Amino acid sequence: MSNRLRLALIQMHIEAGVPDANFERLERLLEKAAAAAPKPDVILVPEMWNTGYALDRIGELADPEGARTQAFVSGFCRRHGIHVIAGSIANLRAGGQEKPDRVTNTLYAFDRGGRLTAEYSKIHLFQLMDEHLHLQAGDRIGRFSLEGTDAGAMICYDIRFPELARKLALDGAKVLFVPAEWPHPRLHHWRTLLQARAIENQMYVVACNRVGTSGTTAFFGHSMVVDPWGEIVAEAGEEETILTADIDLALVDEVRGRIPVFADRRPALYEG
Repeated sequence: MSNRLRLALIQMHIEAGVPDANFERLERLLEKAAAAAPKPDVILVPEMWNTGYALDRIGELADPEGARTQAFVSGFCRRHGIHVIAGSIANLRAGGQEKPDRVTNTLYAFDRGGRLTAEYSKIHLFQLMDEHLHLQAGDRIGRFSLEGTDAGAMICYDIRFPELARKLALDGAKVLFVPAEWPHPRLHHWRTLLQARAIENQMYVVACNRVGTSGTTAFFGHSMVVDPWGEIVAEAGEEETILTADIDLALVDEVRGRIPVFADRRPALYEG
């Protein structure tokens, strides 16, 4: 595969508690992104785009086993030959006879042929939005291959945990995908944390945030692509838009060669 990738980040409004409207909106925006010239190689979608943060009804709104989402996105990928990191969704998992059903905040990644290549459920639940009361945390990190290139996934609040990003980098990730619903007034935190994760791990960070309001909470967008030096390659404003950027993954190896952070680590001193 070429080291160069064209990215499209779908910065969209999400209707809380109205999955049908969100599927329709995302379908329109996906088709618009696919029609661009040149066509993107990878599309990224925000966090919880199917339901938004309608947590009080999340059990009835969530997608059972992610089936609707997987069929929808897989079909798009097959038609257009594009990778899609399908943000994350409220995913209803059947509990079986002895366990209750549960809802996870789950990301799916699909390749150009529509095959599911990764599934990651958010590890760190954000108590300030009551996620811990309505969702179950994941217990595996988000690793996958993007046509032979190691990639990683984190979801929103996860970016406040540098050890998770470092683990992905140590496992070989050259690009980190981050879907989010990151609200006002914490734009400074959003931008700073994304740049820090890129700088300290010498990898691309590709982060897609939502826009619009949900109840009394406003979301500011500012989806962005950050390179391994921590420079912002592209950044959106606060309106619904499709942000595009071209990246060269060869820059990751160049930066890691010039400043050998990983070779100079002393992990025995970090434990405890």
